[in-house]
Formats: sequence, structure tokens, C-alpha cells
Amino acid sequence: MASYLILTPPGAPSRSEVSDRYRDGTRFIRDGFSWKAFLFPTLWMLFNRLWLHAVAAILLQGLALELMRQPGFFAAGAGILLGVHVLAALEGPHALSDRLVGRGWKVENLVSAHDLTTAEEMHFSQLEQKRDPDIHPKDWDISATNTNTRRQGPSFGLPGYDGGR
Repeated sequence: MASYLILTPPGAPSRSEVSDRYRDGTRFIRDGFSWKAFLFPTLWMLFNRLWLHAVAAILLQGLALELMRQPGFFAAGAGILLGVHVLAALEGPHALSDRLVGRGWKVENLVSAHDLTTAEEMHFSQLEQKRDPDIHPKDWDISATNTNTRRQGPSFGLPGYDGGR
């Protein structure tokens, strides 16, 4: 089971005032290993706007590749390159959530679920729904009087519409 950190954008309504903007702007960030960040760390960081992290990853990968070209330093370069990939995969989602919180996003909840769909269902099912103002209880009153003028009482042993037996 994975943990999902739920972030809401700045200026989002409270949990009791659910709107489409709130549902559309909510970010679910999986806390755990990211395969995309492991395979393509620099591209993943650039895509998620982690500019300084991406620059550091490029510099470290360049250093690692240069070490791998030098005789006797292949293992050191490979270790640095693998370290950059593993560090990006493990700490990348946390760096992304820190960036969003720094920009004013609010940590709303932490949900443990098997997948993203289940985490969304669990989070949004806890929200209070607004009542529909178009339904008026005064329009629900329906008269239950018997309008049959030909014959009173039930026919064929069935109860009448007025609730009698």
C-alpha cells in the first residue's frame, strides 16, 4: 500500500465548500519510489519544475560520465550516476511536495491506498457535499386520497389506495 500526500492550491475553498475548482486543483503525490524519476531524473525534475535540482543532477551526471571515461575511475563514476538516479527516485516526490508547499499549497490530508483512484475516492468521500437548493420539501406533499368514484374499498382482495385493508 502506498501513501498519497494530498495538496490543495492556494485560495482553494475549505473542505465544506466543495467546488469543481477544488477537485480539479487538488494534487495527489505518491510518497515512495518513482520509476519515472529513476529512469529519467533530469527530465522528470524539469517537467516538475524543480529547476535547481535538475541543474545539480545535470552537473553530477556530467561529472559521473567524465569519471567513467578516466582509467580506473569507472566504478566511482557509475556509483555517482546510480546514486543520482536512486536519490531522484526516492526524494523527488518529496522535493516536489516541498516546492508546492513553499508556493502556498496546503497539505490537506495523507491517505494510504493501493492506487491513485482509491486514494481519490477515499479523500473526496470524506468531504461534505452541498445540498441542492433546487429541491424544495414543500413540493413533496402528494395527496393520497382515493379518487375512485365508482366503488369504495379494495377490489379483488387488494388494499385500497387510501391505505385501508
